Amino acid sequence: MFNIVLVEPDIPQNTGTIGRLCVNMGATLHLVKPLGFDIDDKAVKRAGLDYWHLVDLVIWDNLKDFLAVHPVDSQTYMATTKTDKLYWEAEFKQGDYILFGSETRGIDEKLLLKYTKQCITIPMGEGGRSLNLGLSVGIVAYEALRQNYDGFKKITIPNGSGQD
Repeated sequence: MFNIVLVEPDIPQNTGTIGRLCVNMGATLHLVKPLGFDIDDKAVKRAGLDYWHLVDLVIWDNLKDFLAVHPVDSQTYMATTKTDKLYWEAEFKQGDYILFGSETRGIDEKLLLKYTKQCITIPMGEGGRSLNLGLSVGIVAYEALRQNYDGFKKITIPNGSGQD
């Protein structure tokens, strides 16, 4: 349905949580190296629980390789605190790529400045700098799903009750 792209994520628990979200949405998770952890890290698997083996996962060696195959275009959005365009103003379509930067550095500012029309943000109060990556992905991804809900098919989790 959608492509969630984590550019150089640092925290394994966030990646595990986002992987679980992707399974439940039918989204593909793209991880762009370098990663701040080993993909086999127990923390990733623990946060993803019994979903991790179901994640449609694509791993890229670097952002340059990812962008060579998936250049920024009208089906690409980049989440950042460095824009005023609110995420619900984006017109998400199935197959879109939604990029999120690392928890500590975000997306490279040169890329954001080159493609300002593709930048989106989540509004925050004056005292806030950013939100947790897992929370941010959930907010934006479910807005994309809301806009495309007619085409959403319930995901069946094999060998699982779907309950925690």
